[in-house]
Formats: sequence, structure tokens, C-alpha cells
Amino acid sequence: MLVVDDEPMVREVVARYLALDGHQVHEAADGTAALAWLAANTPDLVVLDIMLPGADGLTILRSIRSDGEIPVILLTARAEEIDRIVGLELGADDYVVKPFSPRELAVRVRTVLRRSQRTEPVANGVQRPLEFDGLLIDPGPREVSVGGRVVSLTPKEFDLLLLIARSPRQVFSRRQLLEQVWDSSPEYQDPATVTVHIGRLRQKLEADPENPRWIVTAWGVGYRFEP
Repeated sequence: MLVVDDEPMVREVVARYLALDGHQVHEAADGTAALAWLAANTPDLVVLDIMLPGADGLTILRSIRSDGEIPVILLTARAEEIDRIVGLELGADDYVVKPFSPRELAVRVRTVLRRSQRTEPVANGVQRPLEFDGLLIDPGPREVSVGGRVVSLTPKEFDLLLLIARSPRQVFSRRQLLEQVWDSSPEYQDPATVTVHIGRLRQKLEADPENPRWIVTAWGVGYRFEP
């Protein structure tokens, strides 16, 4: 596991709590050192501060997402709402706002790791693809295509799409989606996480994201999938 933060005390405290949870932790004090270490290593998860000397956290996140699907938890300051939203759009799995409880961060790490290691249930040994008017969702290889064109989704985007597509026309609240996809709740994680992921799915799948065909908003309630 990699912890990237330019504040020595933050790195030390976070690393200590994660080590107590049984994780082997490597620390990096700036973006350049983090990128160099990631070029030679593949951690189970990265705890990543956004404001860093050298390459900033969002640059590192882009690099991680271009190479693979390592889970990432962002550390952000309260004034960095735009950066948090951009981080989620780039594929961050979660974020924690400074100042934070190291114990809370350790719980978030366990939750994200549990989600990333989860496997989809298999019915009768077969995971059946779902197909809707040119949209194909195949749980086995975790692939999605639109009109025969494969669309690249992050693990969380795929889990979210699969959940709502398996229950067409059922309305899911943001609380339900946080609980079922993120193993979280609005008390621990901003429901805007769901909103951002829904927006990214529409951008990737819908011909007209402003007037979606499949992923529809139930105003004042949540979202539903239209077959």
C-alpha cells in the first residue's frame, strides 16, 4: 500500500494505523517520488493527497487510471470541492476530507479493498450477459459495449451499472446505491459520489447524456435503468 502526502506527521499517523490493520505501507513525500515508486510497484491501494509538490495528486491519479485499476482514496482539504469532484470523475474510489480521523480512514481503506476484491455471484456456473437495445453488459469478463463498441469502465462504474441494469425500472436512491455499491452510507460518504459516477456512465454510454436513454433520473428520489 502506498501513502502519498507531503506532511510527515500525516504520513506517519496514516502509515501507523494502516500497519496496525496488517498492511505493508510504503510512503512518498511528493508526486515525483510517488510516480517513480508506482512505475516499479503495484500496491493494493493508494492513499493520495491532492496538493503535492512535484506532480499533484490528480496527475498521479490520471497516471494510475491510464495503467490499471488500483484503488485510490484521495485526501483533500475542505476548500478543494472542485478537486474532489474532478478526482471522482477521474476514477477515485473514495475521498477523505482533512482534518480526518485516522481510524475513519482505516475503515474506508478496508471498505474500498473489500469492494475491489468482491467477485460477482454466479448462477448455475454461468454469468449471463444483459443486453438492451445495443447495450451489452457481460458480468463474466466485466465488459460493456454499445453498438458493438467496447466501452472502458472503472470497477465502480461497472458495479453501479450492473446493479441497476439487473433491476430494470426499479428506482434506487443514492443511499441505496452507496450501501450496495460502495458498502457505505451518506453518514460516511458524500452522496455526490453517486451523482458523479452516474454522470460519467451517461457520458460513456449514452448517445445524448443530457437526455439519457438507459440511465434515468427519478427526480427527488434517485435513479433507474430503462430497458
